[in-house]
Amino acid sequence: MSDGDIIIGIDAGTSVIKAVAFTLSGAQIAAAAVPNRYATTAEGAATQDLRQTWDDCARALRGLGDRIKDLAARTAALAVTAQGDGTWLVGADNAPVGDAWLWLDARAAGTTRQLSASPQIRAHFHATGTAINTCQMSAQMAHMDRHCPARLDRAEVALHCKDWLYLNLTGIRATDPSEASFTFGDFRTRTYSEIAIEAIGLTHRRRLMPEILEGTERTHPLTAAAAEATGLRTGTPVCLGYVDMVMTALGAGVHTGTPGAACSTIGSTGVHMRAVRDTAVRLDRSSGYVICLPAPGMVTQVQTNMAATLNIDWALRVAADLMADLGQPQDTADLVARIDGWMARSAPGQILYQPYISEAGERGPMVNPDARAGFIGLSAHHRFPDLIRAVVEGLGLAARDCYGAMGELPQELRLTGGAARSQALRQVLAAAVGAPVRVSAREEAGAAGAAMMAAVAIGAYPDMDACIAEWVTPLLGTAEAPDPALTRTYGALFPAFAQARDRLEPVWEQLAQARAAARDPDPATDDTTPAAAGPRAAQGGH
Repeated sequence: MSDGDIIIGIDAGTSVIKAVAFTLSGAQIAAAAVPNRYATTAEGAATQDLRQTWDDCARALRGLGDRIKDLAARTAALAVTAQGDGTWLVGADNAPVGDAWLWLDARAAGTTRQLSASPQIRAHFHATGTAINTCQMSAQMAHMDRHCPARLDRAEVALHCKDWLYLNLTGIRATDPSEASFTFGDFRTRTYSEIAIEAIGLTHRRRLMPEILEGTERTHPLTAAAAEATGLRTGTPVCLGYVDMVMTALGAGVHTGTPGAACSTIGSTGVHMRAVRDTAVRLDRSSGYVICLPAPGMVTQVQTNMAATLNIDWALRVAADLMADLGQPQDTADLVARIDGWMARSAPGQILYQPYISEAGERGPMVNPDARAGFIGLSAHHRFPDLIRAVVEGLGLAARDCYGAMGELPQELRLTGGAARSQALRQVLAAAVGAPVRVSAREEAGAAGAAMMAAVAIGAYPDMDACIAEWVTPLLGTAEAPDPALTRTYGALFPAFAQARDRLEPVWEQLAQARAAARDPDPATDDTTPAAAGPRAAQGGH
């Protein structure tokens, strides 16, 4: 083990790249953050500049060095996690092949529908445990192969965001077992599945799939070029973490051995997961993810709402835009503080809100790229606080919907993500799933999860369970019991929520057809040129 006393966790989310320093026993020392940006177009593209992402990561690490004296000498290891899904193509000399297609990119929607209807897709789902959706590299590469194959022809390897950063840190082209298995692999063996690859129609692109690297067992040294860019020492061990969803959940308490415990991350997306043995995974519903944990034989069964706080962001932007038109400009960040007050001024269960605000549709517990958000039950007496409450309640009912698809509802729900700071939101989530909630005191759970992998890799702990016992369990807060009356209200409301979701599907399809008819009918254009729309930042990570 190195003589250093600090482990750095890098968490490259959709909107922010963070570098966080921890002691070997898990105490957070300092953090530095750099804003991240991506570009969107009306055709559904959501892209990110690879070189800029690496430059911003290096800048975050240098910023951390400004906060901690002798950081380079004190660093025992660093680990990296990042936003998941998407497609980050790299060609000759490790140069980017255009901009990355992010998890928010909706251009593969048509291809996803066709793949979903294919008789071979069941074999893909059985291997990966993951339903095909527009977010994923598998769907995006299949779409590129059909509509812009030259893009794949120019590539030498297909990476994810954290893999791209690892390449810049170490010079190694690799991915981890979590993203490899739910994209093209088998979660039982943590290797690529030729059956899954064939089912997507990408056997002829097999050469683009990188080595699968287990970060708790193997690290690579920081290169001289990366050391110069980051201010760290050449040769520092670098650990390739798992995807940010599972790193955040690991840091927040998804896997502590507590029976019936589950973990929800309420950020841009809503990620709802429970830790199970890989032999206990339920595949009786063709939706969701199975994502490996960095612990032998353990995986997370996952249902993810494409949008969580993005729904709240939308509602607050509507309010801010209206106030600006009236000559009273407001920053949406200032309006966040009013949410609990608005909730207190409204009665529960009056309006149904389907929280499918993402332009890429929904992926949990149903996969539908056409799904869109909407209010049901508005009356003339309803005011803005009622709409805010409906949006928040929609997030709670969507969480219940996701957990119900995985089996029994949780007996305890651990919460992380910025929205967990809201007492009103915690109350809604507790009542919606009918379980007490606990919030981890861990400030940067995603970076902590990655750093925990590095701690095991360098021998600071004998295994992940020992690391969890010191880094995670002591930071879980007091359980907040659900309000019985609110639990009854949401229990009675949920059947209507689920019924509306099912019956709106043909409406969403007709609206999608209308949107397609109103715009350029060729959404498959290669994005090697800059996107037409300006940059737009998301709140939180994937």
